[in-house]
Amino acid sequence: MGIVKISDQMHDNVRIAGSALNRSINAQAEHWMLLGMLSELHPEMNQAEISRLLVRDQLAREHGGVLSIRELIDARPNPASKEKTREKAAPGARRKTGKEYA
Repeated sequence: MGIVKISDQMHDNVRIAGSALNRSINAQAEHWMLLGMLSELHPEMNQAEISRLLVRDQLAREHGGVLSIRELIDARPNPASKEKTREKAAPGARRKTGKEYA
């Protein structure tokens, strides 16, 4: 275990988020670091897919194991979840881009 130096502003952000989510400052910081790592390793995954990966990891922990970094790197999103998302859109509907919201 080591010490990570962060800015006072980031420390306040971690403290506030951790308090709101019933996590310690260290647990919240570790959670955000894990999300960042997984986002960089899997830019094709959205937040819901990363959350499912974290739940899968938690289930492994509760059953005596922990997913290794290799398993996290090799994880792929469930293709069925993307199909379900596509089915929800109305036929012929067009996705809005960020520019259309402005």
